[in-house]
Amino acid sequence: MSKDKEKLNNPTTFTLPPRGPRVGGLGLGRRHGGGIRGLVEKPKDFKGTMRKLIKYLKPYYVSIMVVLILAMASTVFTIISPKILGDITNEIVAGIKNITQGGIDFSAILHLITILVGLYLIGALCGYLQGWIMTGVAQKVTYNLRKSIALKINRLPLRYFDTQSHGDILSRVTNDVDTVSHSFNQSLTQVVTAVTTIVGILIMMIIISWQLTLVAVIVLPLGFLLARLIIKKSQKYFFNHQVSLGEINGHIEEMFSGHTIVKAFNGEKKSISTFRKINNKLYNNAWKSQFFSGLLHPIMNFLDNAGFVAVSVLGGWFAIRGKMTIGSIQAFIQYLNQFNRPIIQTASIANVFQSTAAAAERVFEFLEEEEELPDPAQPKELKTVKGAVDFVNVVFGYTPEKIIINNFSATIKPGQKIAIVGPTGAGKTTIVNLLMRFYEVDSGAIKIDGVDIKDLRRSDLRKLFGMVLQDTWLFSGTIEENIAYGKDNVSHEEVVKAAQAAYADHFIHTLPGDYQMEISEEADNISQGEKQLLTIARAILANAPMLILDEATSSVDTRTEALIQAAMDKMMEGRTSFIIAHRLSTIRNADLILVMRDGHIVEQGTHKQLLAQNGFYASLYNSQFMV
Repeated sequence: MSKDKEKLNNPTTFTLPPRGPRVGGLGLGRRHGGGIRGLVEKPKDFKGTMRKLIKYLKPYYVSIMVVLILAMASTVFTIISPKILGDITNEIVAGIKNITQGGIDFSAILHLITILVGLYLIGALCGYLQGWIMTGVAQKVTYNLRKSIALKINRLPLRYFDTQSHGDILSRVTNDVDTVSHSFNQSLTQVVTAVTTIVGILIMMIIISWQLTLVAVIVLPLGFLLARLIIKKSQKYFFNHQVSLGEINGHIEEMFSGHTIVKAFNGEKKSISTFRKINNKLYNNAWKSQFFSGLLHPIMNFLDNAGFVAVSVLGGWFAIRGKMTIGSIQAFIQYLNQFNRPIIQTASIANVFQSTAAAAERVFEFLEEEEELPDPAQPKELKTVKGAVDFVNVVFGYTPEKIIINNFSATIKPGQKIAIVGPTGAGKTTIVNLLMRFYEVDSGAIKIDGVDIKDLRRSDLRKLFGMVLQDTWLFSGTIEENIAYGKDNVSHEEVVKAAQAAYADHFIHTLPGDYQMEISEEADNISQGEKQLLTIARAILANAPMLILDEATSSVDTRTEALIQAAMDKMMEGRTSFIIAHRLSTIRNADLILVMRDGHIVEQGTHKQLLAQNGFYASLYNSQFMV
């Protein structure tokens, strides 16, 4: 099995569809807009997003409950420790005071130290176990999120990819999912630990001295109020930061993939200008979110120090009057230090949750995108394909406001070579998009051998066609794997035979490793013409009953073009073939030429018949030979 097929069969690793593959000069779907349109306008639904995330965690509730119990146990053991340390201090002070009556009771101190060490060890073990379990849960959640995204991509219509930036989609799959995973792994246990610590320490502080506790907590409402204001202010910046990150990824992906065009048209300054605008927006959102988040720490530290001074003064006064022991004051100060730490931590975690919600919202937005119409519950099968195709009053528009195809009807007999010609924007590419069900017709029907294509599975429908596009697409892998793409259990001899039929065998043997040579990620280690030959060999090997050809020889020299044209003529024998043509000289021998203009068939017939009519086709044809 090829590497690329393994990727497709494993839903956790996948490749995004090629961006804007073009058939006849238009994309497989037209790009109307792009970027990440609509993300900024949508209001942030923190509660709704968190509910979805919690629901997504349902299979791991038991593990999460175990983690929470371990977190609370670890925290409880930590809370008890200062009290024992205070008792040890009291034993030492009492022993010093009663030095004449036996002195310090080292056996009692050793007993307390043993208990203290035991608590530390048990707390550390609980902390290790909770971290181990929580990391596993977080990674499983991440795995399932990416798996859901991979499966979702396969169910999304081509329209979605034609209107979205691939960089933004990749950002959702990588950056946003990683943000959710990291935040979930760290923040959930920290919340439980922080809450348990606050409650436990508060109880212990009240037991030691309710007066000191009152002084310690009197500044808390002010701290929470300031934290709430800061969180509310920073919320929008965290969300906009994620959006800007998607924008900059999209721009970089576009510029890197099209760097040749950028340089050829001197677009570097414009590209850099656009990058700077997006980067400035990313910078502003990033520093503002981090600035407001960073305010929490110094503010809480100031309140922490103010409470510490007040407790120290009042505790010293109680000790002088004999109302508190030194050990109790020591324990209380330790509790006070531990008490403010989880409050600061809770405030910081609240900001982390904002970032998590922003990332999770973008992931769930993607997972909730409108999908393709499902395949029929009881699909029909075409066991023997003759190749008759009927377009019956087909109406279609990429947007409701702009109809591209208007009441298109055509009857194509089995085995005919159908050429679709017309100016750019006439609708010829759209016909192929509808035939392959990359888009759904608004009304009317397309039938193959009398069966509506909506009654077929998409996978079964697309197996009926072999395609050679003007823009080639090759994946990282060997030349043999690329030729064999789309057909299982293919022998080396079959691959070679297909390459020979496409006149690709000769140049393949000139390459290092011939059929086993690895094509680079961008396939830049072979020429454009050689790529075209490989895609033609791929279509020949697929041996589909019908063909779609889009200027399949556009990237080869004249001599090779003549050879390939002969090979394709032989390949098309007995097969219904749709040829989108720009050079009208290549479709003179077509059985039927459909001349399209503004979504209508304005003329149809053979090459000779259309020239004799001296109409629109004749004007197009003659214009290509005017000097």
